[in-house]
Amino acid sequence: MREVFHQSLEDVQARLVEISELVTAAIDKATRAFGTSDVALAEEVIEADAIIDEKAVELDELAIQILARQQPVARDLRIVVAALRVSASLERMGDIAEHIAQLTRMRFPERAIPKGLKSTFTKMGELDVEVARTLTELLRTEDLSLLETLRALDDKLDDGHLSVFEKVLSDAWKGEAAATVDATLASRYLERFADHAVSVAKKVAYLATGDWKPDTETIAVIVAGGEIVD
Repeated sequence: MREVFHQSLEDVQARLVEISELVTAAIDKATRAFGTSDVALAEEVIEADAIIDEKAVELDELAIQILARQQPVARDLRIVVAALRVSASLERMGDIAEHIAQLTRMRFPERAIPKGLKSTFTKMGELDVEVARTLTELLRTEDLSLLETLRALDDKLDDGHLSVFEKVLSDAWKGEAAATVDATLASRYLERFADHAVSVAKKVAYLATGDWKPDTETIAVIVAGGEIVD
């Protein structure tokens, strides 16, 4: 029975990685569509979001079955409960990619990015794609050294988000109301995407260390192959 149980946990991890890969593809396409007004690419993102939702539901159902049939305790229980929460965060990240694609479609054939902000949004989009790829690798390998990478990327996106607000609130901003709304919404979506990724990373760290805010020394022990005793 324990072998079956651990196979189920491995299945849960594999499904999380699969969903994260789909989210990575979604944010990559969504940000490229947003930057180039590629409505066909935006439509791909919108249509594919249903697949992410379906995969998340299937994973949740698997986790619930494990809880009901195996009745895990201690760390095994934490793994299953964390998987449910991670699944919800990944599904939300997919929704954010869809929202960005919808902005592109809504403004087509005009550009969704207001004048003067193209370089900022291009950079933020690239950072979000890197966030998604790093998170996928973290879910696949549980390499906690990637936590600092994600935090650094999140800080850069926070800076980008702040710069957009400073731009649209400045006296020099000449954008119309629709452009102002588009800029603030898109910036918030891109910044929030990384927030969800960091939230997922914290859950992975908690499973490895038993601590919601592990210090650098604790992470170093785990990365080096050491063991933390709960």
